[in-house]
Amino acid sequence: MKNKIFFAAAAAAFMAFGCTSGDKSVTVKVENPSDFDRSAELVEVPQSQLSKVALAAGQAYIVTDAAGNVVPSQLTYDGKLVFQSGVDANASAQYTVTAGEPCEYEARTYGRFVPERLDDFVWENDRVAFRAYGPALIAKDGPSTGVDAWYKRTSKLVVDEWYADEFAGVKKYHDDHGEGMDDYTVGPTLGAGFPAVYVDGEMVKNKNFVDYEVLENGPLRTTFTLVYDDLDVNGAAVSEKRTVSIDAGSQMNRITVDYGFTEPTDIVAGFPVRDLSDEYITGDDYILYLEPPTRQSRNVWLGVVMPGMKESAINTYTVPAGEKQPGDYHHLLAVKEYTPGTPVTYYAGFGWEKWGFPTVESFRTYLENTSAALANPLKVTVE
Repeated sequence: MKNKIFFAAAAAAFMAFGCTSGDKSVTVKVENPSDFDRSAELVEVPQSQLSKVALAAGQAYIVTDAAGNVVPSQLTYDGKLVFQSGVDANASAQYTVTAGEPCEYEARTYGRFVPERLDDFVWENDRVAFRAYGPALIAKDGPSTGVDAWYKRTSKLVVDEWYADEFAGVKKYHDDHGEGMDDYTVGPTLGAGFPAVYVDGEMVKNKNFVDYEVLENGPLRTTFTLVYDDLDVNGAAVSEKRTVSIDAGSQMNRITVDYGFTEPTDIVAGFPVRDLSDEYITGDDYILYLEPPTRQSRNVWLGVVMPGMKESAINTYTVPAGEKQPGDYHHLLAVKEYTPGTPVTYYAGFGWEKWGFPTVESFRTYLENTSAALANPLKVTVE
């Protein structure tokens, strides 16, 4: 692996204090056109719209609210200043951006490669946590292109602590010690919402990622890319790359998948269905699956929001006898056509009754609001 890591400017990881700002400023007005709260959603201001605020060497953008309080912010790897909107339903807020001494903010997102655990890549925010599987795991468990869900019930960033306790034999992260646990089963499935190619009603799945690149690592957004070996799709070698981004306060990963197709081809994202009698819900552009209870957890709801979704589908993927973890694996899928040269972006995540989603309807509302927010972005005006 190349193991490349790039940290965007202002990606600090502590509490904000001692910030000072200059005289030149711009005003950012944020309006929420929706009838639901979007206070946790990140506002994105392209750096090109901040030219009035010239940064001297060693300076950073400082965001303050109408009361003069410093608002945590981050300059992303792709040139955007982001901060949480703080805007309730049908409301607006005003912020000021100046140049000043860099602040350090409490990290609310985080991700890293974990070579000490068979090449995992793990990431989290203050709501949820996930991991993807690297090449070293194949010899033990067979190929696994899916994403694992770690059920958190704390706003702390915990994945490093969970790994350390597991390796030291202090606590197992498959048990809940008050902060949540890893109780989700992936195996040879898509797990909690990773993608696959869909040809003639059959999934063509990749194996474990072979390389990665961390593009930014908090405090408000963590983004990384996973690179995979070429897929054999009807005799053609097709490249695959997945860029995953997670924001503070969100239940969902933003997943952009880029395939090397030369013709329009369907792709899918979804979850394993443990039994064909299990409950699920589908909407115009989302799918929701009710994960069956286990000894440790219950009332976990998994969701994919896929703008432009063609349809939903139930599919059965078979791992042949003689391979690791053989058997039939059913999936609930969201289907979308991939246009060559145009990566597909969708959103996948989960909610849990122990951390903000007491009923399936509460998580369904979250998915519907996510879809509505994508269709009606926050209105951001820079003056």
